[in-house]
Amino acid sequence: MGKKKIILASASPRRSELMKMAGYEFEVRVSHKEETYTGTAPEEIVKELSLLKAEDVADQTEMKDTVIIGADTIVSYEGNILGKPESKEDAFRMIQSFQGQKHQVYTGVAILSFDANGAKTVINEAVKTDVYVNPMTDEEIWAYIERDNVMDKAGAYGIQSGFAVHIAKIDGDYFNVVGLPVSFLYEALKGRI
Repeated sequence: MGKKKIILASASPRRSELMKMAGYEFEVRVSHKEETYTGTAPEEIVKELSLLKAEDVADQTEMKDTVIIGADTIVSYEGNILGKPESKEDAFRMIQSFQGQKHQVYTGVAILSFDANGAKTVINEAVKTDVYVNPMTDEEIWAYIERDNVMDKAGAYGIQSGFAVHIAKIDGDYFNVVGLPVSFLYEALKGRI
């Protein structure tokens, strides 16, 4: 059996770093399709969006001996989805809402595996991690926002950045919070590449 080509359907530098850390050789192809969804629960939304990205890249690719991985991450607090902030004030509002509390990070992973004949197998799952944030003062929140690039991060923070000092604990996969549940991906790709 020949080794399958792996394509990461994501522009996220963090996901690329995690794929490299896990030992995968891959290329990046970014989906340019508008991100629309019909689901209302965070786990439904990330599954839809990760599949949309993977399918869009598959439409632009020769689909033989190839694995395409799409991913999408959402931060949720009390059922509200916290996307990427639109301004520093928006980032402050997000962080202030969940400081001292528990929130959830969901990453959807879609794996499209094409065999030598182009037959497709689909895995589409959502992985959840609970994140507990210590109480923060307004000054601590503003200091973090001014120090870190929060505008490209769901929930306005990166667990792998300076925000780490405010994390009390997590229940679940740390790398899921960074943007890709590496352990889930490894197990799902076993025997497929």
